[in-house]
Amino acid sequence: MAVNLQTLALSLSIALTGLSSAICSGASGRLSLQQEIQQAVDSNAEELDLSDRGLSTLPPAVVQLIQLKALRLNGNELTELPPEIGQLTHLTELYLSDNQLSTFPPEVGQLGRLRKLDVGNNQLTTLPAQIGNLSNLERLLLSRNRLQHLPAEIGQLSALTELQLGGNQLTDLPAETRQLSGLIALDLVQNHFTTVPPAILDLPNLQNLYLGGNQLTTLPQQIGQLSNLKALWLRGNQLADLPSEIGQLTGLVELDLSHNQLKTIPPEIGRLGDLKVLYLLHNYLFSLPLEVGQLSRLTELDLGHNQFAQVPAQIGQLSNLERLLLNDNALQAVPPELGQLVKLKGLSLRNNQLLELPAELGQLSNLDVLDIGGNRLGKLPGEVERLPNLRIIRR
Repeated sequence: MAVNLQTLALSLSIALTGLSSAICSGASGRLSLQQEIQQAVDSNAEELDLSDRGLSTLPPAVVQLIQLKALRLNGNELTELPPEIGQLTHLTELYLSDNQLSTFPPEVGQLGRLRKLDVGNNQLTTLPAQIGNLSNLERLLLSRNRLQHLPAEIGQLSALTELQLGGNQLTDLPAETRQLSGLIALDLVQNHFTTVPPAILDLPNLQNLYLGGNQLTTLPQQIGQLSNLKALWLRGNQLADLPSEIGQLTGLVELDLSHNQLKTIPPEIGRLGDLKVLYLLHNYLFSLPLEVGQLSRLTELDLGHNQFAQVPAQIGQLSNLERLLLNDNALQAVPPELGQLVKLKGLSLRNNQLLELPAELGQLSNLDVLDIGGNRLGKLPGEVERLPNLRIIRR
């Protein structure tokens, strides 16, 4: 009898939900909320997609679908979740991005099977301590909220591999963050960090660290401890120099140091033998260490918008380079060794002070685009002009 009463209550809840949504389904062909939820009941569905429905409140019938494993509520107008959300204990995925949530109920801590929680692009200012109860959580997406701090309990998320916190108002991370030993990707872009949070430096398995768009002025020497790091994004900070310990990140594949205040690069950068992408644009560099020629796997090098009057001939040793940007500098000459970059496809020399180009550039048989606008060049070497697939941008 109890089961029948529960079924009756669920049916009534669905019917009431349908009264407010049936008109909206109209001629669009999309199932109404009533139909969508009823279908989930009839089929004992494990997934329910109510995204982009214009919901301002969660239909009561939803929290009675205790068999659900995945619930999509993204792209609505939800300002809060009912405490009853904690009844959906079989959930493994919960999508709540692009709503207007300003609070998060502590009952979310009852969703012990949750593996992915996406609450990006809301208005959250705090997280409940109970979030630390989500011991199976692997991905926590909290970007573009209004978080100023995290609860210490964040360190209890022992299964976490990805933590997205970009676009918040964080100035530090709790010390307990260092307990997230399985963390692989950490996104902290566009916050208010003035120093690298010390807890980060104790994350042994971290592979992707995004710290762009903050107010960092220095990198700690301990950055070299992150021996498994593959991607380090530091663009849009206020870095004036780099510690030599950056050369210890020998597994690094991508390094973005653009839009800072760098005047020099330490020679230890030559130890980054796996590096494929290096962005140094929009700094105050006037020279590069000769060791840059040791970056034999580099495919993309952007040195634009600096103060180079010359670049070292050792760049010609970058045998895998496909894209080289030297635009908006003060170059008066290009080293003939660039002609050794046999895999080069794109070369930008725009807005420099060049009067001539070396004939050796004619050896770049794979070159597709050569941008030489904004210089004082006369006639180009015939060897360059005759490259069969080359498009030359002169203006």
